[in-house]
Order: sequence, then C-alpha cells, then structure tokens
Amino acid sequence: MDLLTDHLLRARATGAVFARTVAEPPWGLRLGGSIQLSVHTVVRGRGYLWLDTPGSAVELIPGDVTLVRGGPNHYIGHEPGAECLEPEDFRARYAHVGPGDNPRATVFLCGAYQFSGDVGSGLLEALPQVMTLSAAIDDPIREVVTLLSRELLRTEPAQQIVLDRLLDLLLVMAIRSDLRHSDTAPRWYRASADPRLGDALQAMHENPAHSWTVPELATISGLSRPAFARVFREVLGQAPMQYLTEWRMTLARDHLRANDLTLNQIADAIGYSSPYAFAAAFRRHHGQPPGTWRQQERATSDTRLLTTHRTSTF
Repeated sequence: MDLLTDHLLRARATGAVFARTVAEPPWGLRLGGSIQLSVHTVVRGRGYLWLDTPGSAVELIPGDVTLVRGGPNHYIGHEPGAECLEPEDFRARYAHVGPGDNPRATVFLCGAYQFSGDVGSGLLEALPQVMTLSAAIDDPIREVVTLLSRELLRTEPAQQIVLDRLLDLLLVMAIRSDLRHSDTAPRWYRASADPRLGDALQAMHENPAHSWTVPELATISGLSRPAFARVFREVLGQAPMQYLTEWRMTLARDHLRANDLTLNQIADAIGYSSPYAFAAAFRRHHGQPPGTWRQQERATSDTRLLTTHRTSTF
C-alpha cells in the first residue's frame, strides 16, 4: 500500500453528491466554510467560483474540476459577485429546471467531503485553498465527470452507491494530480517516491506497532545506518524515530477521537508495550494524559457538530 492510499483510507473520507443543477442567468450559490472539501465541475456552459477575497474569482468551464478547502465561504455564480442564495433556497428555485434549449444555461455538479481525524486534516492542509485541474480530452477525470452527469439524469436503484464511488474516483484523481505537480506537496509524499526512503516509510506506515529501529529501517532501505539517518533528516526534516513517534501520535489521536479502541488496544496498535507506556509517551507529547485529551476532544466535537448542523450547507 502506497502512502497516499494509506492516508486516504485512514482519513475515511465520506462524500455525498449535492446536485446536478441547471441554472439560467442570473444565478448564484453560497457554500459555507464548514464543508471540509468541496468538488465542483461544470458539465455545460460557464460559471465562476470566488471567495470573499478580492481577485479570487476563477472561471469554471466544462472538463475542469475545482476543489475548495474548508475555512472561508465560497460562491458559485454566472458571474463574479453575483447575488447568491443559500443552498436550501437555491435547491428550491432550481429543483425542476431542465437544460431546455437555452444556450446560456449552466449545468454543474457540486460534491462535498468530510474527513476524519488528524490524518484527514493533514491531507487537506497539503492542498491549496482553491485548486483547479484542467483535464485533457483523453484524461480519465473528464470521463468520470461525464459518468456523474449521466447518472444524475434520472433516478436508478442503488444510485447513491454509484454516485459515492464516482465522487471518490474524482477526488482521488484530483488529489493525486495536484500532489504530483505541486511544489508544496507534503514531505511524506515526496519522500515516498524517493528510492532511498520509500520502502522504509511504507514499512512504518503499514506496521506502526512494530518496534522499529534505525538500523532495521536502514537495512530495508539498503543504506548504512548513518547514511539512512542523514538522508531521512534531509528529506523529511526530522530524525526517523521522531517521524515514527509523530505518526504514532497522529494515529493515537484519531483512535481517541473516534473512541473505537481502549487505551490498551491503542497501545498495542501503535507500538507501545503497555497502556502505561503509551500514556507516558502521550503525556510527553501533548502535556496531558490520553483519557483527559479524549474527554476534551469529545466536548469540542459535540460543539462543532451542533454548529455544523445549524449551518449545514449540504
């Protein structure tokens, strides 16, 4: 399993297609910043996407895919600065509008994703605020957009499963394309393609419970211990054992947040000999024991869910 696959699986991204919408000018839609990741693509016509920041407008044209990270609100309309409706009002106005013969009508798709835990947050932080991918005619992304549009033309049995899978494909292809060409891709992604480090990184990610040592990881990489330690620090900016500890603590936080394992099970899963050893390591890293951290995170999560429910955009 490569590192991008590992991050996507652990992030447990869940998506739901918002709509295939047909809108005739003038039109505009406001989408709240509580959506962790939005995916937009125009099937026919033209549109614009912008933030509250001046000069942020980007044109949406058929075949392109635009991703927007959560945080600020963003807007989609027939022209930059168009008056925008809230999602419920927008759906009500355009629910029964068909493409018709109006050449000015825009047909577009909107999707939304939520990611779980710190692994998901780290993956999102690697992306720009707004990212537009221009797919070539023979690019698979364009084919996925076409399939999405066709699937949304009519109601079919098991349609939601098909839509979820197609949106998954679109998301993975877009993230993969961005990281491949980005100068700001996360260090772990660049290091995973380094023949000197890729195997060792994959081993740590696939089996964090193993009692890894620098000599063992150096052997996997085919390097001497000093050479491996030096290259690792140069590429990833930290020592191998520091990276491993950071990864284990990331997994621990996600397990604590999900409340899916006991402290003993978390300790086993991430490579600590006992819950006491895990608790001591967690306290050193976070300044408080894992049980206290979990209680505080649960209270924060409950507040966040209530806020998201009140301002739900999808």
